[in-house]
Amino acid sequence: MKKLPIGIENFKELIDNNYYFVDKTLFIKDVFNEKLALYTRPRRFGKTLNMSMLYYFFSNKEKENSYLFDGLDISKDKEIMKYQNKYPVILISLKDMKNKTFDNQLSMFSYLISMFLKNNTELLNSDILNESDKSTLIKYENGTATEIELQNALNYLTYCLEKHYQSKVIILIDEYDVPLQSAYENGYYEDMVDFLRSVFSSSLKTNSSLEKGILTGCLRISKESIFTGLNNFKSFSILDIKSSQRFGFTHEEVKNLLDYYGLGQYIQEVKEWYDGYLFGDTEIYTPWSTLMYVDRKLQKDSLQPISFWSNTSGNDIVVNYIKQSDQTLHDEFELLMQGKTLKKKINPELTYRDMDNIHNIYSFLLMTGYLKVHKEIVPNEVYELIIPNKEVYKIYEKSFMDYFSEIQFQYKNQLIALLNDEKVEKAQSMLNDILEKSISYYDNYESFYHGFLLGLFQGLEVSSNKESGNGRFDIEILPRRLDETVLIIECKHSKTLDDLIDDSKKASKQIIDKRYLSNIKYKKYNKVIGYGISFFKKQCFITKAHDSNNVV
Repeated sequence: MKKLPIGIENFKELIDNNYYFVDKTLFIKDVFNEKLALYTRPRRFGKTLNMSMLYYFFSNKEKENSYLFDGLDISKDKEIMKYQNKYPVILISLKDMKNKTFDNQLSMFSYLISMFLKNNTELLNSDILNESDKSTLIKYENGTATEIELQNALNYLTYCLEKHYQSKVIILIDEYDVPLQSAYENGYYEDMVDFLRSVFSSSLKTNSSLEKGILTGCLRISKESIFTGLNNFKSFSILDIKSSQRFGFTHEEVKNLLDYYGLGQYIQEVKEWYDGYLFGDTEIYTPWSTLMYVDRKLQKDSLQPISFWSNTSGNDIVVNYIKQSDQTLHDEFELLMQGKTLKKKINPELTYRDMDNIHNIYSFLLMTGYLKVHKEIVPNEVYELIIPNKEVYKIYEKSFMDYFSEIQFQYKNQLIALLNDEKVEKAQSMLNDILEKSISYYDNYESFYHGFLLGLFQGLEVSSNKESGNGRFDIEILPRRLDETVLIIECKHSKTLDDLIDDSKKASKQIIDKRYLSNIKYKKYNKVIGYGISFFKKQCFITKAHDSNNVV
């Protein structure tokens, strides 16, 4: 049985070590027909492995590894196979350019160029390159090149490679936009944009040594004119039909994978959790999560599916949007979590500065894999969006719960203090604020609001549905000290907003009528206070329970 290729991003390693391979080699044919192309996909959809595959196919230094493609789909295309291992290839990945300063980013880029030369010493030893050529290459290898020289590094390397091999050069740049995201987050965005604009312009635009340039990333960055003037430049996003099957797993590929490992009976479960993406017109599963699921099932068949994606870094985009959302956006997130769709205009060309614009939030969530297209409304412009699957739903849920935990920590003690001091109006205002910031799924039943308050007061000595007097109260909060106040809360769910006040009064009256405040154990405390709280969606009303008999 073949090993599962979890985390394997090197094509040769995958084939040589008999890992299970979902054949994406027809991507080579797609790329062959392009001069300059950018393929954008969410993270963990196989971009790096595909770039490695392109390198091993086209690189003239990998002729001894031509066998890697034997029997694969691309081997059946005799015309394309004529170009196997015919070109000098530069493969450079920017996925580790995540530094906090611009200077450190330049150092990392310098390191990447230096490593390329250490792996291509034929240039430094070339009989064709002159001493001036080699002198510049040595600066790159030693890491002493200036910023200007680094801007032109890829251009200069292609010049030297063409001169040495007498063949034009293919440039492969993986995760090109990672440095831009780090720059945006750490405050040197303009410097990074200017640098990359110069790198791409010199290597992809004004470069007579270039055969073709292929890039991958999560987003297409265009407004900063990073790609301005690039002739024949094409961008293929998740909205495009071309190459839609080349990243991620199709339904048939997942079915074959499960059947191979004897897990065919779980196809529906995998579909519910890890399917749901739509690339062009193709239904796509998350490859990494699907492989992780298979690995988990092979360890123990009874293990249930989990959200593998939610246990990784990189979900800050959802958390930050939830934290910064206004009430309209908050309500829209709730609709998504109910399984409903949102109709939104999508901008496929973004900048990281656009992340703060509420009108672009859904474009970012779509392009990064947190939403999917449910239906196209206006071609190439307006779409119905929905959460793709259970795995991504869990990310939203966890993000909301983490956010609510912060709200709890921030407000809990203040709310208790206001209730203890009988400052009803201020307590009501604060509780309404908390409700606005929470997510309810519109599960408008007393049981929901009961659970909501229990969650809010978590960490205190809270009891629920215990007998007292002639009935059972909803919530009891006991203080840690005898000179403090016991709180008794009765919840009501109002059917309409107009019922809110009356229902609160009814809840308050129930506390008195059923003598919830008369429990003998409360006599040792300084005071006991009851509150009737009614709820309607994201609003509440609080009424203090007045006991004219002062039973305690």
